[in-house]
Amino acid sequence: MIVLTLTRHGQTTENLEGILQGQSPGHLNATGIAQAEALREQLCAEDYDIFLCSDLERTRISADIINRKLQLPIIYTPLLRERDWGEYTGRFIKDITVHPSQFPPSIENADQLAARAEQFLKYIFNNYNGQRILAMGHGYFNRCVQALIEKRTVHDTPRWDNTELRTFHIDSKVLTHRGPTDYLVSEN
Repeated sequence: MIVLTLTRHGQTTENLEGILQGQSPGHLNATGIAQAEALREQLCAEDYDIFLCSDLERTRISADIINRKLQLPIIYTPLLRERDWGEYTGRFIKDITVHPSQFPPSIENADQLAARAEQFLKYIFNNYNGQRILAMGHGYFNRCVQALIEKRTVHDTPRWDNTELRTFHIDSKVLTHRGPTDYLVSEN
């Protein structure tokens, strides 16, 4: 059994402007810094064994702010990166009018996201089974992980606010029922 507390980085300038950041660094803004500081205070009473974090700059900065008090070992991993938006990276979300089924091949697709979410869960079970994990990722990818854990589609999984926390009590059976793409096929 693992207790996984998943969170999202603080707000970035790109979040505020409605820009697809994907795997670009992003720019944490003053609100995002304040959100990370508030989350740090909220988490002070919690007891975690390890802090896993996306290796992208916006999560690294958020995690560093939070960890000033927690003093946890931090492991930065590309497994927790946001969806790779390929050629759409840097574009305004409102300008993307193509249905997800018609996304160009440069964009990380549902099967690839499902495989990465499953790889993340396998990683934590192989390395941190029985531990309490704090993990910081990104809005869309966190939804993919949650969808896999809860056996639902991404479409049926609520969106993540900046620095929102969700905690999951999971065992390795989450990986043994059906393939991960059975839960992530909907990208609406």
